[in-house]
Amino acid sequence: MYIEIEIRGENMRAVVQRVNRASVEVEGNIVGSIGKGILVLLGVEDADTDDDIKYLAEKVCNLRIFDDADGKMNLSVVDVEGELLVVSQFTLYGDCRKGRRPNYMMAAKPDYAEMMYQKFVEECKKYVNKVETGQFQAYMKVLLENDGPVTLLLDSKKNF
Repeated sequence: MYIEIEIRGENMRAVVQRVNRASVEVEGNIVGSIGKGILVLLGVEDADTDDDIKYLAEKVCNLRIFDDADGKMNLSVVDVEGELLVVSQFTLYGDCRKGRRPNYMMAAKPDYAEMMYQKFVEECKKYVNKVETGQFQAYMKVLLENDGPVTLLLDSKKNF
C-alpha cells in the first residue's frame, strides 16, 4: 500500500549569513548596505502569522554566531552591535522534489508577503540599531562577504 502525503510547511524561512559586509543593488543603485552583521534572506508563506515573525526575528537577532574573546561562537549580532540586511526571497519556498523546475506554490502571495516582510523588519529593529533592506519584488544583486563562512537555515516551526 502506498500513501502520498503532501507536506505543507506553514513556516517562515530564513537563510542567515554572518557577514563582514553586504549590500543590495537595484538597477545599479545600492538600496541597502551593512558592515559587520547578518544578511537574512527571508521567505514568507501565506500561513505565516505574527507569532512566526516574533519567533524568527528574536531567533535571528539573538543567535550566537559571532566570536567572543576566546574565538568561540558565543555572541549575537546584538552583543557585537552588528547590523542586519533583510532581503525578501520567495525562492526559499521553491519545491524541487518533482521535475526540474521549482514549484513556488507555497510562497506567499505578493501583497501578504510584503506586509509580513515589513513586519519582520520592524520586529528586528527592536533588537538591532541598523536594519537595512532590499527592495521588495525587484530584481536585486546581493553582494556579500561571508564571514567564516557561517550560513544557517532557520524556520519558525523549528523543522530545522
